[in-house]
Amino acid sequence: MAIEQAELTTDEVLKRDIPWETYMTTKLITGTSLQLLRRYDKKPESTKAPLLDDDGPAYIQVFVTILRDIYKEETVEYVLALIDDMLTANPKRARLFHIQSLASEDIYEPFLIFCNYRLLWRGNWFIQEKSCKILSIIVSARPKTYQDATSNGESSDLKSKLTTIDDILKGLVDWLCAQLRKPTHPSRAIPVSISCLAAILKEPVVRSCFVQADGVKLLIPFINPASTQQSIQLLYETCLSIWLLSFYEPAIDYMAMATSRCLPRLAEVIKSSTKEKVVRVAVLTLKNLLPEGNFGAQMVDLGMLQIVQNLRAQTWTDEDLLEALNQLEADLKDNVKKMSSFDKYKQEVLLGHLDWSPVHKDPFFWRENISNFEENDFQILRVLITILDTSADTRAQAVACFDLSQFIQSHPAGRVIATNLKVKERVMKLMNHENAEVTKNALLCIQRLFLGAKYASFLQA
Repeated sequence: MAIEQAELTTDEVLKRDIPWETYMTTKLITGTSLQLLRRYDKKPESTKAPLLDDDGPAYIQVFVTILRDIYKEETVEYVLALIDDMLTANPKRARLFHIQSLASEDIYEPFLIFCNYRLLWRGNWFIQEKSCKILSIIVSARPKTYQDATSNGESSDLKSKLTTIDDILKGLVDWLCAQLRKPTHPSRAIPVSISCLAAILKEPVVRSCFVQADGVKLLIPFINPASTQQSIQLLYETCLSIWLLSFYEPAIDYMAMATSRCLPRLAEVIKSSTKEKVVRVAVLTLKNLLPEGNFGAQMVDLGMLQIVQNLRAQTWTDEDLLEALNQLEADLKDNVKKMSSFDKYKQEVLLGHLDWSPVHKDPFFWRENISNFEENDFQILRVLITILDTSADTRAQAVACFDLSQFIQSHPAGRVIATNLKVKERVMKLMNHENAEVTKNALLCIQRLFLGAKYASFLQA
């Protein structure tokens, strides 16, 4: 892809002279189309506006026909620039694509051949960007009552002619995810893709396709504090996309995973952002997530209550943001009250954020909650073992060793269960660890595993 193509602007493209007369002579456009183009092309917005008001559907049909029938790259770029310019001047013009008089015209067909985008998948970035942007706008602008011919009982001939909305949205999601994985333009691909996602993720089929394509995993890394105007807009549209996904259960399931880092990233954003629209959409996302799964426990662990209270002390003008902050604070306070000591402990382990909080050495905690460790096939023990194997945090490894020794000491079958889970093999690897804290607690765990609680306590003293 040539750099000149990648950096083309709409204004530069619209300075070209397109040989419309030649296209009419070769019967690629009709005489009527030529007349419409002569009136419209190279004219100021003050001239174009009344033409679109009077004959908007006719112009849409001309543009779509050219994109469908003419393959010369310079002309494709030019017509896309005309459409982009038209929609930029007045986004409501996207409704012209859905006028009843165009019902028999497949307005999406030029972009889609055999379920692969002819324009989107071409190597020319200008064509990719404009096609993506225009598709997102016109699909989003379709009337609420709009249905494809394939779903409202139209004739079979029309069914075979028209591209379904689901096809368009699925193809668009495929392209957007491909850009998030491997951008085809170094600076524009990511902002364009996330901007389009923010426009179309309200569609159920888009949410489904996006999650199936592992899109949530691709999107979350862009939840980062921002400073420049461009990066703030990218952050806003990323958070807006996450907010739209927070209404969709399979997306919520992914965000609930500690490894997704979704909540810590949102927490950092609302702590550091001063842009009201960014804080608003991030807080609204947290408000949506709080009642789901173990988000409440994660938020408490992240100190979200204090963060929200700090935000409430600031001056905001957005009523929705103020209402969301009030609701979030109240709900977080309820979660703090409801969470038992074991809930807090479990959350600490699942997040891998182990430290020497009082609960670890509290005999009452282990006596009262030891049976809870049996939940989900000893999930907590398995996570503690994983921390031993994979954590780069020596404090977390030391605490994990100590907690395993506490389980061995406190559970009636602790030594048998720990042996079956191969605790000995994992802990033995830490016996010669360079960190003294890890070594000390690994030794304690091995002592309790082999010698029993009484002798281990004596040796520890």
